[in-house]
Amino acid sequence: MHVPARIQRGLAILFAALLLTWPALLNRYPLLYPDSISYLQEGAPTAAAIFLHRFAGFSAMRSELYSLGILPFHWNQTPWPVVALNAMLTAWVLYLTIRSVFPRDTTRIFLAITAFLSLFTSVSWFVSLIMPDVLGAVLYLAIYLLVFARETVTRFERIALSLIAVWAITAHSTHLMLAFGLCILFALLLALRWGPIAGRGRAVAQVALLVAIAAAAQMALHSYLYGHPSLDGSRPPYLMARVIADGPGALYLRKHCATADHPSPATPAQAWAICAYVNRLPDNDDDFLWGEGGIWASADQKTGQRLLAEEMPLVRATLRAYPRQQLAASFANFTHQLNDFGVNDFDNNEWMEQSIDDAVPNSRYPGSLQAHDAVPSNAFTILQRWIVIPSAILLAALLPWLVRHRRYRLLGLMVVVAPTLIANASITAVLSSLDSRYQARIIWLVPLVAVLALLDWHNHRDRRDHRAHALP
Repeated sequence: MHVPARIQRGLAILFAALLLTWPALLNRYPLLYPDSISYLQEGAPTAAAIFLHRFAGFSAMRSELYSLGILPFHWNQTPWPVVALNAMLTAWVLYLTIRSVFPRDTTRIFLAITAFLSLFTSVSWFVSLIMPDVLGAVLYLAIYLLVFARETVTRFERIALSLIAVWAITAHSTHLMLAFGLCILFALLLALRWGPIAGRGRAVAQVALLVAIAAAAQMALHSYLYGHPSLDGSRPPYLMARVIADGPGALYLRKHCATADHPSPATPAQAWAICAYVNRLPDNDDDFLWGEGGIWASADQKTGQRLLAEEMPLVRATLRAYPRQQLAASFANFTHQLNDFGVNDFDNNEWMEQSIDDAVPNSRYPGSLQAHDAVPSNAFTILQRWIVIPSAILLAALLPWLVRHRRYRLLGLMVVVAPTLIANASITAVLSSLDSRYQARIIWLVPLVAVLALLDWHNHRDRRDHRAHALP
């Protein structure tokens, strides 16, 4: 019985999506992170504020559009459909990416590569996690398809990729910054007339338009919800926490704040709210922001607003006073983050355990491996490192061949992935906090590109040998 190609493709994507959910199935519940609770909780209040104009007590610390986007999939009943959404989006975009390089025998190659990535990299862990993290990699692959492989996708697929890209950009602030950075990079490559991007100015402009639409949607929504346009909404003072935890910010405050020991400070810092905490500044950004009794966590609304207003003045003053020290600390953070991509952020959390029923009443989280700190993620951290590092070496070895043979799509994919990995480590470590999750959520793109390049090289060699044997 002949099965139509469209049905074969759909079944393959469905099966691949199922493969990508195995950590959640093993855990017996979707994987959670403390932020997951906020995303699950904030969808319904966001919908009520937007559609029913109920603003009383409304406050959302995370991306409102991501929380709103996943609301129809969980309705505060069960997070399993969110995992299904993650899996289907990832599997579909992976299929389109692989098809762009291997238009023939795509399904077999797609299933083999997805099985490899699912078992040996972090992709399945982030598909199984109730967070916007996996959408970052989906976004960067979508940008590759829309710019470097546009001719391989249908009009319907381009529209769907564009919609996914806009939502993914709004799902996390780093996605917006990285997408914007890629547009700048593409514009530079166009100006330099780099071969793989030649003639793709219109495609680059359309991706830039998607970034602009996402940014405009964020600003319009925040203007509606909070009364003033912004890209980051109601966020904590991440930069303040970072420079204080790094040391130079704390040095500046101890020198310039008015205290019993220094009653006559030399700068206007004496009026800052942060000066009230100068004798107990933490050396860790998590303790500053989220620790029990932490400065941000314990601040009332008025104090919180003052801390946010003081954030950039403190950062600028710190950079003026201690530029070398802050740059050294930031560079150390960057190098640490670049090399830290462990799959080890899936431990139980007391606050998360206590709060999950507020987001999903009568949840089955207590019966999961994660609730008992039994998720075997550390073993996969070691396994992934043994996959990622050889993959990076392999790509470096194949790069001259890719350039010499003008494998433009693979070169375009590398131009998306490599700068994104570096920029992601820089943005998260320098502007936010050190967390292996930040780099692990996209590091699986390295083995993906390496496998695609290796298969392309192998196929090219086989074709060459076949032609040689065919000659009389």
